Amino acid sequence: MKNQFIISVFSENKVGLLTKVCSVFTRRNINIESLTVSESEIKGVHRFTVVVSVEEELVIKITKQIEKQIDVLKAFFHRNEEMVYQEIAMYKLPTSLMLTGGSVEKIIRSHQARVLAIEEDFTILEKTGHKEETQKLYDLLAPYGLLEFVRSGRIAISKPMKEFKEYLAELKIANAY
Repeated sequence: MKNQFIISVFSENKVGLLTKVCSVFTRRNINIESLTVSESEIKGVHRFTVVVSVEEELVIKITKQIEKQIDVLKAFFHRNEEMVYQEIAMYKLPTSLMLTGGSVEKIIRSHQARVLAIEEDFTILEKTGHKEETQKLYDLLAPYGLLEFVRSGRIAISKPMKEFKEYLAELKIANAY
């Protein structure tokens, strides 16, 4: 049975590593639902956050394959309930909609969206939350003439208390022998 998994990959910041990681999914014909890459809490180490829907046996194999890549330090997979995660979405609307004080304003307030910029022709809103939450706001604002919409990939932190720094220390000790 397919489940959604979040794969966290910790690596050195090397050119071409993203291609190598993505090729693991491509070879197995697995669609990446979300991909985010950023710095981690350790200087010089980057974190890939990849969301996929696959069987558990397959995510185990994928994670092991990713770890075999040069420059990958460690890869983990988690179920959604083992992570705290969010996405961010931005919406551009005509400013004229904001000036009426009507239903658009009520929608924005009820979804706790934040106004980032107000220009003469457009207003930009921000909403953080799960994909379903940002999509719901999109669905409500679309009939009013959304000018632009963008949603980020998922960012996630695991609930288990063992930190990556501990895994890195274990890796250094294991490599010393």
